[in-house]
Amino acid sequence: MRVIPIGEDSLLVDLDGAEQAQALYAELRRRGAEGELTGVREIVPAAQTVLLRGVDAPDGLAAELPRWHVPPLTLDDGPLVEIPVRYDGADLAIVAALWGVAPEEVPEVHARHEHRVAFCGFAPGFGYMTGLPEEYHVPRRDTPRTSVPAGSVALAGPYTSVYPSSSPGGWQLIGTTRLRLWDVNRDPAALLTPGTRVRFVPEDPARPGAGSAAARQPARNAGPS
Repeated sequence: MRVIPIGEDSLLVDLDGAEQAQALYAELRRRGAEGELTGVREIVPAAQTVLLRGVDAPDGLAAELPRWHVPPLTLDDGPLVEIPVRYDGADLAIVAALWGVAPEEVPEVHARHEHRVAFCGFAPGFGYMTGLPEEYHVPRRDTPRTSVPAGSVALAGPYTSVYPSSSPGGWQLIGTTRLRLWDVNRDPAALLTPGTRVRFVPEDPARPGAGSAAARQPARNAGPS
């Protein structure tokens, strides 16, 4: 762990990998919710770092953080969201070939792994989810699409994500969901926030209304966000 001062009231914590960053983010949230961590306005996780903004006593926290015991994440850490998916993506056959399976096997392979939102970026509500073993990591497309429809379930590198709105994109498309990933009338507006566990549920593409079920969301932890 390396703690780097940023400006007058922020700290960037550099970790050894994604799992350590997710574990530290969970521990910061837990301590904030239980009143053990105060004077931090915002906590922002990324691929291998965690940024703390608005820190009242940055020097003291910078000295304290390396001494923390940060337990590894357990399977039941964080709220759970289920996302029904039609595995009908334009790149399904490409992903199947990269995985060495038949296209009809992709839903079972993808959905049997529980995912976790490591961080958000690119667009409002776009969550970068880890969970696929290394043998299922896939490259981005050589040529990005000029428009990817909202609700597209996609893979790139170690991540799965769902496009919250129509936008350009170079990820491999494996399916679609009708769930709204970003809704300004919802609190929080993003369906997927860092630390959320995600379970993908394959839907029958031939069944009317497939993918329209509501997500199941337990109450989210309080504390700094």
